[in-house]
Amino acid sequence: MRPSRPRTTTALAQATVVVLLAALSLLGAGAGPAAAADGDVSWAITTASNDFGSGRQNYSYTIDPGGHVSDGLVVANNGTTPLRLAVYAADGFTAKDGQLDLVAKDAKSTRVGAWVHTDRPEVTVRPGESAEVPFTVTLPDDAAPGEYMGGIVTSLTGTGETGGTGADQRRGIRIRLRVGGALKPSLSVEDVRVDYSGTPNPFGKGDATVTYAIRNTGNAILTARQTVSVTGPFGRWGARAGQVDDSPQLLPGETWKVSVPVHGVAPVLSLTGTVSVVPLLTDASNSVAPLAKIETTTHAWTIPWTLLLALAALCALIVAALTFRSRRVKAREDARLQPQVDGRA
Repeated sequence: MRPSRPRTTTALAQATVVVLLAALSLLGAGAGPAAAADGDVSWAITTASNDFGSGRQNYSYTIDPGGHVSDGLVVANNGTTPLRLAVYAADGFTAKDGQLDLVAKDAKSTRVGAWVHTDRPEVTVRPGESAEVPFTVTLPDDAAPGEYMGGIVTSLTGTGETGGTGADQRRGIRIRLRVGGALKPSLSVEDVRVDYSGTPNPFGKGDATVTYAIRNTGNAILTARQTVSVTGPFGRWGARAGQVDDSPQLLPGETWKVSVPVHGVAPVLSLTGTVSVVPLLTDASNSVAPLAKIETTTHAWTIPWTLLLALAALCALIVAALTFRSRRVKAREDARLQPQVDGRA
């Protein structure tokens, strides 16, 4: 049994390396260089060392409309055969899992992906060597002020180099772009709704679900810190949701849908759901600034059907008892008067 331990340790170490590489990926984890979508890749990409610095995890620029900057991407071939890659820029978006992703090569980019131009559409790198791909970021004169996110991508497609799968393997590096002008961060909370699931206990408490959408209505990249609560009439019988995770980074114009369970809610005919959101503005240096809180409420009727049915059943029993008692009294009265009538006859 002892010889199996080194193999187990080796396998665990390999798995740990895979997890760490995935955590650093842009397309898989939303930070730093992007790992392949499927399978293993035989190349690595880094930012070029130049006047912007060395060892950068991603690209970050502040450019006025009509301006431009030049930079570079370094591609290293770690494989044993020549590597031919497509190189292109793409717009970024927040995926359903909350991670930053980049649109596919054949999708139309209208912002970062349209403003970044590589000096060539593809690059070939020999085994064990690296090559730099220069690119330029050129803004149109009418570029709207604000923050944008995108990336520069290297992509390998085909069946020969991908193990016969034909899968599209990509590695990319994030580009965060700030277009000069007034920055107007703003969030809104929309479509708030409270649904109450009730409880079979006529005197117990049930669960509510508060759903809503957070929309980035400004021109800055924002995260939302959220709290949710439900109260009855006059602010009484309140219940707060547990800790709600911050939203992912939302790009201008994006919407993030949220559903929050709230436990221990009393069925008190009328409920008020309250959603409080604090926008968090993160700058290029990762400094976070909280902005003014936004609070939105909605109302919903909660009919305590179990309690009403119990009350209805109780009322029916009372009416039946009173009716039965009335009939017994009448029967006794009739029985008492019956001999008197017979004697007179």
